[in-house]
Amino acid sequence: MRIGILGTGGMADALGTQWIRAGHEVLFAGRDLGRAQALARRRGGASGSLREAAAFGTGAVLMALPWDAAVEVAGQLPLDGRVLIDCTNPVGERFRLLTAGGPSAAEQLATAAGAEAHVVKAFNLCHEDVWRLTPPVFDGRPLGVPLSGDDDEALAVVRQLVRDMGCEPFAAGELNQGATLLEATAALLIRLWVGEGVDAQSIAPPGELAGERDADPAASLSRSS
Repeated sequence: MRIGILGTGGMADALGTQWIRAGHEVLFAGRDLGRAQALARRRGGASGSLREAAAFGTGAVLMALPWDAAVEVAGQLPLDGRVLIDCTNPVGERFRLLTAGGPSAAEQLATAAGAEAHVVKAFNLCHEDVWRLTPPVFDGRPLGVPLSGDDDEALAVVRQLVRDMGCEPFAAGELNQGATLLEATAALLIRLWVGEGVDAQSIAPPGELAGERDADPAASLSRSS
């Protein structure tokens, strides 16, 4: 698969390196071409401009620029027909979710990229160091990666990229709801891990204690109140 990566920071490096190891062709791009060239030399990929990465990524394009630049850049690139993976987190000072009240970062990115781009929210819940693990497995359990998007074919592409890293893809719903939940979850986890210094993983009980599945979540809540 040909993957264009927009960004030269830690997430671009970690995810791009894993996909190169899995046999994909990767082109790194950034606002600083020199940094993209250096990253490509270290990891064995190609480098180019942001526009060249968008054109290169016929399999997928990863948006790994800082959130405050991502939407503007997406509106300037030829992303029609592309699977655009959004791993950004719109978290500001004091761990504030910058998109509270909506629309989510992923929805804003989709609007900027145009109706013919297929945005999938993914890879936003873990620090770059987690994605450098080969594979990310904890206590014998592969890392779960929630995905949110509206296009079945785009979701299938990203599920494969998740599995290529040794992780397990989970469905997190359509973009207009799932992305909002994922971004809010990321803000909470960052607050707990970084701000409070606690083991955020401990907030999730084992699956057998998580409660019964119900077609009507409101009904489950009413029974527990």
